[in-house]
Amino acid sequence: MINRIVVVGSGVMGRGIAYVSALGGFETTLVDIKDEQLESAKKELEKVFQKGIDRGKVTEEQRDRALTNLTYNTNLSQAAETADLVIEAVPEKAEIKKSVYETLEQSASETCYFATNTSTMSPTEIGSYTNRPEKVIAMHFFNPVYKMPLVEIIRGLETSDETADIIRQTAEQMGKETVVVNEFPGFVTSRISTLVGNEAFYMLQEGVGTPEEIDKAIKLGLNYPMGPFELVDLVGLDVRLNNLRYLHEKLGEKYRPAPLLEQYVKAGRLGRKSGRGIYDYTDRN
Repeated sequence: MINRIVVVGSGVMGRGIAYVSALGGFETTLVDIKDEQLESAKKELEKVFQKGIDRGKVTEEQRDRALTNLTYNTNLSQAAETADLVIEAVPEKAEIKKSVYETLEQSASETCYFATNTSTMSPTEIGSYTNRPEKVIAMHFFNPVYKMPLVEIIRGLETSDETADIIRQTAEQMGKETVVVNEFPGFVTSRISTLVGNEAFYMLQEGVGTPEEIDKAIKLGLNYPMGPFELVDLVGLDVRLNNLRYLHEKLGEKYRPAPLLEQYVKAGRLGRKSGRGIYDYTDRN
């Protein structure tokens, strides 16, 4: 049974996961190596809870209980000692993830489950960083976590049925819908999303239309909640480029990144987090 959850990484995804975890009734610790990052996360989460109250999605009692459930720590080893589940949400770089799991393996109990919030990387490979591959799985949350209803759960080669079932139950207690799929590069959603987003860059590069026109066509014509450029600005152009490079390596030419996307990243236009991506957010921040 899962009672205590540790979320590693206080970026956009980590903060969102900590939010739904605490709101779902789990004792939740958000971990980051920098105090200022955790302070920023704490302030933002308090604002998100308040917005939930203002919109009638969260009661004051739920907010207060969730904030009581939520703690912050810069010491991963200490936080992991009493965890039933660790959800890792660090950047999509193998060396960073491997370092995290090596620390977890030394600190967490033998009964603790490990989940990676990856959109493309192999839970089988991540499981190999540990001595418990049967207890390792991927939980792919979507941004913004507190709004998006789905968690894509991906089994690695050695993930046990028990692990998959416990993680599905945990995601559902967080208020999420789930799908459980087997590992293959890009899983289900990332394979489709990256293709659509990359094709949008090719269309922009070819002069088919403006970003606004392409986004509007996709939203109204295909009933997408967000246009591909709105989405990539939210996710981060650098994140999308890394995902495409990985899928290009694993699945071939159809995932080759559009040259224009590479140019935007080289120019530092990374999306909302940098103030400018496809669209300009300098007056909105």
